[in-house]
Amino acid sequence: MSGGQSEGRAGVHAGVRALRPGDPSSVGGHRLLGRLGAGGMGVVYLARSTGGALVALKVIRAEYAADHGFRARFRREAEAASGLTGRWLVPVTAAEPEAREPWLTAAFVPGPSLAEAVTLHGPLPERTVRALGARLAEALTEVHAAGLVHRDVKPGNVLLALDGPRLIDFGIARSTGATALTASDVVIGSPGYLSPEQARAQGGDIGPPSDVFSLGCVLAYAATGRRPFGTGTAAAVIFRTVHEEPDLDAVPWTLVPLLTACLAKAPEARPTAQEVRDALADEDGPESGPEGGRESRREGGPESGPVSGPVSGREDDWLPPALPRLIAERSSAVLALPDPAPAPGPVTLVQPPERPALSRRRLLTLGSAAGVVLTGGGLAAWAASRPEAGGDGSTRSGPLPRYVIGLHADLSGPDRAIGRAQERGARLAVADFNSGSRDGRAFDLALKVLDDAGQAKRAEEMAGKFVADHDVYAVIGPTGSTAAGTAVSRYEKGLLPIVTVSSGGDDEYSLSTTRAYFRLRPDENTLSTPFIHYLTNVEKSRRTALVDDRAANRTSWQIVRTLTTYPPSKGTTTTHVVPADSEDFDTVAAAVLASDAQAVVYAGSSPHRAARCARALEQAGFRGTRMAPEPVLQTAFLKEAGRAAEGWVMVTTYVDPAELPAAAHFVKTYRKRFGVRTVERFAVEAYDALLFVAQGMRELGSVEPERGAMVRRLRQTTHKGLAKAIEFDPVTKEFRWVNGLFLHRVRNGTPDFLGRYDRVKEA
Repeated sequence: MSGGQSEGRAGVHAGVRALRPGDPSSVGGHRLLGRLGAGGMGVVYLARSTGGALVALKVIRAEYAADHGFRARFRREAEAASGLTGRWLVPVTAAEPEAREPWLTAAFVPGPSLAEAVTLHGPLPERTVRALGARLAEALTEVHAAGLVHRDVKPGNVLLALDGPRLIDFGIARSTGATALTASDVVIGSPGYLSPEQARAQGGDIGPPSDVFSLGCVLAYAATGRRPFGTGTAAAVIFRTVHEEPDLDAVPWTLVPLLTACLAKAPEARPTAQEVRDALADEDGPESGPEGGRESRREGGPESGPVSGPVSGREDDWLPPALPRLIAERSSAVLALPDPAPAPGPVTLVQPPERPALSRRRLLTLGSAAGVVLTGGGLAAWAASRPEAGGDGSTRSGPLPRYVIGLHADLSGPDRAIGRAQERGARLAVADFNSGSRDGRAFDLALKVLDDAGQAKRAEEMAGKFVADHDVYAVIGPTGSTAAGTAVSRYEKGLLPIVTVSSGGDDEYSLSTTRAYFRLRPDENTLSTPFIHYLTNVEKSRRTALVDDRAANRTSWQIVRTLTTYPPSKGTTTTHVVPADSEDFDTVAAAVLASDAQAVVYAGSSPHRAARCARALEQAGFRGTRMAPEPVLQTAFLKEAGRAAEGWVMVTTYVDPAELPAAAHFVKTYRKRFGVRTVERFAVEAYDALLFVAQGMRELGSVEPERGAMVRRLRQTTHKGLAKAIEFDPVTKEFRWVNGLFLHRVRNGTPDFLGRYDRVKEA
């Protein structure tokens, strides 16, 4: 394949062009057969592996690889994508991030891109568009679940194979720092398929909804042969994307509602990729075979079957007739390509690195029109109005880059005391981090605080502001429980890490299915464990009375249910109900004594009602162990119960830092700076949370962090905090709750911190 032979034959049939005189003959043991494409970052070759398989091999130009941030991002993005092996994603078969000119290989897909197919054969039939959309949405669902964002979903990055499409080019070599490839005020993407937030250069707000917008553009193009926001200069297309409605006039009417939702200007108004997939699957129907599909035959082709697998028993039935022939012709042409003749004279080879390479596991493709695309003319970069970013931390002569962490707090509402404490703790964490040795850190931190006043609507607005601020990489909060749910959903959709230490007792966002939500406190189902452990191993209660305060709803129900199922010391439990509209604890106290109970657990959340329970038990003469959950341990309980509060043991999710030797410096600084005698609840937990986020940033390397990368990294980060160890179970992805449950005992009218529940040995 030399001279112009390949330009004529292979260029037409397989998209392969001849190697140029300056091209190497092999890279990393792969024999190069021809060129698939070239762009500003490098060249993509068709190559044959040592085992004989055809691959698309992407080589990055040395001038870009010389930039430390660029190389670090190449390596990090490859590792982050290693777990993605979905059917509609093209696997990377090898990668060498440490080579002088980094390279990677991806499985070769001989089919045309969606852009080429539409150009050659016109718009696709509706049944094909549905199958295409469902499978691409399925691919994006897997990508988003891993905390990744594609950022460049477009027809050129969709390859058509006989059994379905393949989504490629995840921008592995995209730089986030000021490098030769892209400066900090440059946006990368493809005009006509960018989301409005991308077009506005709101880099920090680029989350999964951005990919859904681009997918909507791709499906509109596939169905009509034209872009929904027209053509022309990049500036004109961008303006229409941001300010005008899409042109969906030629889209089949059954697809219009879904595409309209995908193309909503506001990210939060768009469906998720999974919802797109489900909508298209529902329309298509789960059945296969001649009688199974619901799609009408008005397009003249066979009916489609299940959108995630072969259709109607034949893999190529999802495509119109001309495309399987094109794919077959290209496959034959590529397989017939001979190895090129050796070039005369010395040949330049790309050498492997001297030190061991990173893992060559199967990675997600980040690649070309045949597996890995270098988007030369298709990728547009243009300057946007953004503040100039700081340095990348690689030198120490100038100021370090500054990354912002948000604090979403209730500073003027019902939980303002906890919000104020967390603000103080976070500010101390920022000050301590920034005062450390410059030789030991690559960046400084800044804190941005917003007050939601404990109101759900305002909390959602505050979350929107943080998500829209591309300088914010993570948020601590919400500090209050009233508005947590509405705010968390907004952060989750924007893929902005949200780390809470005090809220979320029983909300739906405690589930392991969330990605960006990090709750550094145990969930409702674990709060009964310390009761059982203490009454079994410390007090050894064989007969335990449970006060079921129905005014507490879920809290009381959960504690009573668990202790009834797993009674302390494998003994017995009796349950005594106090109706929600009653304050008659005297009757309950008498019943407790009659049951000969050795311990009482007040299963409620009201400090006032708990105080009444305490007084009733004291007046009845009960002298056994008395326990209650965290909400009870308030000033109101201590004052109203008086002497009756003495000796009560409380289960909490916070510590008293004054009792922790490791926190002595924190306590001294806190008291001095804020003029208080006592460090308030959750202050040290917020301090730890912020430094946990900072550690995750450090572990990303010296390049500027991204929100998606932060989501992945934080779930893998372990931080030894002053209050507790912050770590996540590798299987469930949940916070290890055993680290976050503690006991206090009331002594002389004040809470005395006993320590972590499973380390308390004596009463």
